[in-house]
Amino acid sequence: MKKKIVIGFLATLLSFPTSGLFAGPLDGQCIALVHGILGFDDTQGLAGGLVKYWGGLDGYLRSQGAKVTTPGSSATNSIPVRASQIQSAVNTWMTANGCSKVHLMGHSQGGLVIRYMVSNLGFSGKTQTVTTINSLHQGAPMADIVLAVIPGWLQPFANSALGLLAKLVYRDGRPQDAIAMGKSLTVSYVKTFNANSPNKTGIKYYSYGSQMAWADLIQHPIMALTHPITWAGGLFYGLGGGNDGVVPLNSQKWGAWKGTPNAYWYATGIDHLQATNLAWSGQNFFDVQGWYLNIAKNAKAGL
Repeated sequence: MKKKIVIGFLATLLSFPTSGLFAGPLDGQCIALVHGILGFDDTQGLAGGLVKYWGGLDGYLRSQGAKVTTPGSSATNSIPVRASQIQSAVNTWMTANGCSKVHLMGHSQGGLVIRYMVSNLGFSGKTQTVTTINSLHQGAPMADIVLAVIPGWLQPFANSALGLLAKLVYRDGRPQDAIAMGKSLTVSYVKTFNANSPNKTGIKYYSYGSQMAWADLIQHPIMALTHPITWAGGLFYGLGGGNDGVVPLNSQKWGAWKGTPNAYWYATGIDHLQATNLAWSGQNFFDVQGWYLNIAKNAKAGL
């Protein structure tokens, strides 16, 4: 008797339309949030889950009806290496979740990673849209400055030390290459990257970004230190002084530029880390959930 009741209950569940499981404005949309350098998969996060790269945005987008993954890759490595790792993870996730196509959304270097996947790794057939957030489509001049300071003979030693540190922090067994990571952010590298990674016909590309009003140590305790360097480097390379602490605003533009978020009246702009709500750092300064919901809705509509 009990067995018949269980079977009947399961049959009733299966009789409901599957679309109802994903009710919301993003009804059933498949989204991959791809981190930038020093990033990680938010399934586990860092420090026992106390630090999340996307600050709970994946869960919020799921609450709006989307299927969301936050694939992890090497925290410090080149674009091709990270793209291969991300593509493998996303492929597995898509199969498990019944996704034929996915909206790729990448932050910082993650924006170049997803562009590389689509242009060079044959992922265009599985890609619905490409959206980049605070990415460096014309490079990040600060990388040029930092690499210029490190003499060539010292780079292998610095790479080994930074790689060891990354392995100790992330403990995921993935290969690390900090120098390759740094070179992938330079103005000259990205110029060549753009020539070799053109947009794919039939796929829409969108970009979003942000900037800081000034080097405010209170709201931007980390980015306030890098903002002046990025400002100087941006002017030197003809990208302008406006920046998010890491990437010049003009470098953040690719495809259809959709603009920056509206910061609250008391905020001094939104920096590179706050743009993903890293460790919940952005939600006190702008409507981060509303911004990402609009980003996802725009991708869904293909506007």
